Amino acid sequence: MTVTANHIQEIEAIGQSIWMDNLSRDIIQSGELKQLIAKRGVLGITSNPAIFEKAIAGNKIYDTDIEAGIKAKKSVLDIYESLIFDDIRNACEIFQPVYKSSNGLDGYISIEVTPTIANDTEKTIAEAKRYYKAIGKENVMIKIPGTKEGLPAVEAVIAAGINVNVTLLFSIQSYVDSAWAYIRGLEARVAKGEDISNISSVASFFLSRIDSHIDAEIDKKLKRASDIVKKAKLEAIKGKVAIANAKIAYQKYKEIIESDRWKALAAKGAKPQRLLWASTSTKNPNYPDVMYVDQLVGPDTVNTLPPNTIEACADHCNVDNRIETDIDKAYALMKTLKDPEIRINIDKVMNDLLIDGIDKFVTPFKSLISSLEDKVNSLAKV
Repeated sequence: MTVTANHIQEIEAIGQSIWMDNLSRDIIQSGELKQLIAKRGVLGITSNPAIFEKAIAGNKIYDTDIEAGIKAKKSVLDIYESLIFDDIRNACEIFQPVYKSSNGLDGYISIEVTPTIANDTEKTIAEAKRYYKAIGKENVMIKIPGTKEGLPAVEAVIAAGINVNVTLLFSIQSYVDSAWAYIRGLEARVAKGEDISNISSVASFFLSRIDSHIDAEIDKKLKRASDIVKKAKLEAIKGKVAIANAKIAYQKYKEIIESDRWKALAAKGAKPQRLLWASTSTKNPNYPDVMYVDQLVGPDTVNTLPPNTIEACADHCNVDNRIETDIDKAYALMKTLKDPEIRINIDKVMNDLLIDGIDKFVTPFKSLISSLEDKVNSLAKV
C-alpha cells in the first residue's frame, strides 16, 4: 500500500494536485472519501450531471430524503437539488481540513450549474450565486461551461467573490479567454476595494475526448489513403494531439502569470487560476491507462481522475515533471494538422467537442430528472 500511494505523493511533491472526478453519498457515508484523502492523497472533488445520474439513479440510499421531499411537497427539481446540495455540503466538510491546511489552494468540491442554461449568461450568473448561497461552504466551487455566453458569467461570478471551475475547455483560445475572464473578475473586485485573496478558480482543460475525436477522423482517412508516406503522417498523430494541446495551454498560462495585469493582482494576494486536466481516463484500450497523467505532471496544475485512474496511477504512474518537455514537438504536431495530406480543422474539432460536451451533460441531467420523477411517483404511492 505504501509503495502504490507514493506515486500520487510524488505528483503532489512536484506541485500538481490530484482531485477525483466522482462523488456519491455511498462514498461519503462509508468513510471511503476520507480514506481517499488519507491513503491516496486526493485533494479535491469534481462532479457533473453524469456523475450524479450514476450516483442517484436506482440507489436506495437517497430514498429517505426523496420521501421527505415528497412530504414537503417539493418539485422533482427541488428534490434533485436537495440531494446533490447535501452531498456537496457533506463533501465540503470532509475536505475542509485540506482546504485549511493548503491555505485555500485545494479542498474544493465542484458542482455544475444546470447544463441546460450553458448558453444563457444571466441565468448562469443567477444560478451560480444561488448555488453558492444555498450550499453555504467556502470550499465549494461552481462549474460554469466555457462557452461564449459562459465566460461573461465567469467574470461576473468571480467579481461576486465566488470560486469558479471553468469547464468544457478544449481549445487554447478558450483557455486563454477563461483566464482573462478570471482576471477581469478579480480586477472588478479590486476596483471596489474588495478582498481577492480568498477566491480560487481552475480552468478544466479536456483531454481524451480530443484524441478520440481526432483518432476517429484519422482512421477514416487511413482507410482511404494508399500512399505509404501519407499513412505514416496520419499514424504519427494518433493519440498525441490532446497532450500537445495541453502543453501549449500551459505555456499560455505561464505567459499570463508573467503579465503586468496578473502581477498587480498577485501583489494583492490573488491565487492563479490553475489549469485542471479533465477527461483523463484513457478511452482507447491500446493507449496506456495513465498516459494523461504521466505526460502532464507539472507545477501549479490539477489533474482530476476517475476512481479507476486514481488506482492505476497509485499502482504504476511513472512520475516526472514533463509538462514542459517536448514543447517544440507539441507546436510542430499541432502545425502538422494543417498539412494538405492530413487536413484536420482543429478549430472545428474543438467547437464540435464543446457542443457535444454540453450535450453529454444535458442528456444525463434530463435522464436523471426523468428517473427521479419515476421514483417520486413510485414512493408517493407507498
